[in-house]
Amino acid sequence: MPVLGSGHPQADVFLLKFAPAASEVEEGVAFYGRSGTALMKSLKRLGIDPLAVYGTLCVKCPVSDPSLADPACIARVLEELAIVAPKIVVVMGEDALAALNDLDVPLAKTIDPELGVVQTFTPACEALVVPNIDEALDEESAKREFWSAFRVLGEWYEDLPPY
Repeated sequence: MPVLGSGHPQADVFLLKFAPAASEVEEGVAFYGRSGTALMKSLKRLGIDPLAVYGTLCVKCPVSDPSLADPACIARVLEELAIVAPKIVVVMGEDALAALNDLDVPLAKTIDPELGVVQTFTPACEALVVPNIDEALDEESAKREFWSAFRVLGEWYEDLPPY
């Protein structure tokens, strides 16, 4: 069974991770388990409404080695981006960044691997690169690196015009 994205289908914030963790494969939902709990706490700390967030994976099919994923599986991210039409994509980790840059997103610019820097992705969408949340949950320095980059999302969100 594929691991599905979760969240609001027209969210402002699009979280993108490369491959599912074991808990996500078991439940069939992206950002289920430790990473989802950590992200919910982080979003709350930043004052970001969880209803303004959609999270998904590049590799939706649970394979033993994510590098062997079918390119058609990864290409489904294009459909999700088109449906959600987010204002920002939060790219989690180098593998997710490589996958996003390899997709043929209309009018997209290549995203640089600069952590914590908001970059132009398309004329209507920005991107923020952060470390992979799954790799940042156990080691203190990795947590600090993730949080340092991720908190930029809170500053970005504060600057959004009210609806």
